[in-house]
Amino acid sequence: MSDSRTELPRWQFELTWSLFEYHLERLEPGDFLWEPVPLCWTMRRAPDGTWTPDWADTEPDPVPVPTIAWVTWHIGWWWSVTLDHAQGRPPRDRTDIAWPGEGAPTVEWLRDLRTQWLAVLDGLTGSDLDATASFPTQGDPQYTVAHMVAWVNAELMKNVTEIGQLRLLRAASGPGPGPGQGSGARSPVRR
Repeated sequence: MSDSRTELPRWQFELTWSLFEYHLERLEPGDFLWEPVPLCWTMRRAPDGTWTPDWADTEPDPVPVPTIAWVTWHIGWWWSVTLDHAQGRPPRDRTDIAWPGEGAPTVEWLRDLRTQWLAVLDGLTGSDLDATASFPTQGDPQYTVAHMVAWVNAELMKNVTEIGQLRLLRAASGPGPGPGQGSGARSPVRR
């Protein structure tokens, strides 16, 4: 007999992922580093060729608008660490999570994280959902694995929305200034 307690979060995850696939299939390499406004967080090439995320230990005010590159790195970071916790591995540090770069490498990376997460979800039982989770709440006994699974679904849904909105904004902006300059494009008003 199936366990509806594990089926429902899996269904919700798959629904969110199907929305993500809609955007992943349409992302162009140039979408990743497009900066819609001057105040953006993005990924930057380090001298050794690796990518480094813009970061602040205390959230700035105003909060910079993230690029698709930054959001995809962010997904990879939190999801990799969640998988570490879920699979009993020591969690990696934020700086240990490498972003693969624009286009197909990042899309493949995210799809691989999905595959790993599905293996976790497929291994869960109803009683597993009641166990104390060590992430994202750092072992607070009131939070369970069910909370962690629900958090992944919510965080992914939020990030998918951000990527979708950025992709649509770039497509609607048409050709314009390069990265960091914003589009500056305004739609003509018809009266």
